[in-house]
Amino acid sequence: MSTYILGIESSCDDTSAAVICDGILKSNVIASQKVHEAYGGVVPELASRAHQQNIVPVVSEAIRMAGIDKSELSAIAFTRGPGLLGSLLVGTSFAKGMAIGLNIPLIDVNHLHAHVLSHFVKKEADDEVPEFPFLCLLVSGGNSQIVVVKSPYEMEIVGKTIDDAAGEAFDKCAKVMGLPYPGGPHIDRLAKEGDAKAFRFSKPHIPDLDYSFSGLKTSFLYTLRDNLKANPNFIAERKADLAASLQATIIEILIDKLSKALKEYPVKHIAIGGGVSANSGVREAVAAFCKKNAVRAWIPERAFTTDNAAMVAAAGYFKFLSKQYCDLSLPPYSRVTV
Repeated sequence: MSTYILGIESSCDDTSAAVICDGILKSNVIASQKVHEAYGGVVPELASRAHQQNIVPVVSEAIRMAGIDKSELSAIAFTRGPGLLGSLLVGTSFAKGMAIGLNIPLIDVNHLHAHVLSHFVKKEADDEVPEFPFLCLLVSGGNSQIVVVKSPYEMEIVGKTIDDAAGEAFDKCAKVMGLPYPGGPHIDRLAKEGDAKAFRFSKPHIPDLDYSFSGLKTSFLYTLRDNLKANPNFIAERKADLAASLQATIIEILIDKLSKALKEYPVKHIAIGGGVSANSGVREAVAAFCKKNAVRAWIPERAFTTDNAAMVAAAGYFKFLSKQYCDLSLPPYSRVTV
């Protein structure tokens, strides 16, 4: 008898549902919210309201695309946290209600675990996956971490940001340049047209494997301020060079710590995950670093870099196999580490 896992993701502003059958992806539906663009960032109250509107049709479509009836589901996996509490409440409440109605197990998934395990989303039974243990560079708008992944259930953070995340640096620097939200993709696009050596920005000197991006943001802001005094059109005239230099600096910071982590934790496989892993410069830099160090690189499909339920279902499938079910009384949580 086949095992069908329904995954539900609602940690931020994307409502997503996916179905995995015996570890193979059958559907992955995402409803994105455009309403936040006008505000330059996600508005929590608007996000939770949109989830309420989207979750029923998204789940229904995921089950339909999988070619099954909801009665065939073996368990429901959902993102319990971290994330926006209002958004998480929608997904959590729906998952609990559906699990009770179908009388099937409920599985809670750590959103960051799911990003790490996105590399285990299979489209075919013979798809390759990373070999344990491996290092994962997890970079997003809220997190920048280096994780030693020992198994689907055992992960150790060996490096993390002490202030801002890489994705936050991309978005906030893009915002002061007047770029639309989210700014990361616009920086990526402009960087391809600019000179990465045009400007030098501050890089932190943080011990061990931890990250810091607050100083970089300040350095970027001061560069704009000082040059705008002399030339009011500075940003418009040098936008591509600013984007390229910013992106190059962030990548240098990420790769420097990853290099130190590989020396401390010698592995044969390195993966990246999280929203920033969609950045073309980051993808190329990690691939080049792995090639130089004779390590296999795992670069996720862009569809699995942003928040999606396929990764939640994959993480849930592992927990289902070991019968790690969730009690119905457990609430969602907004903050936690891997």
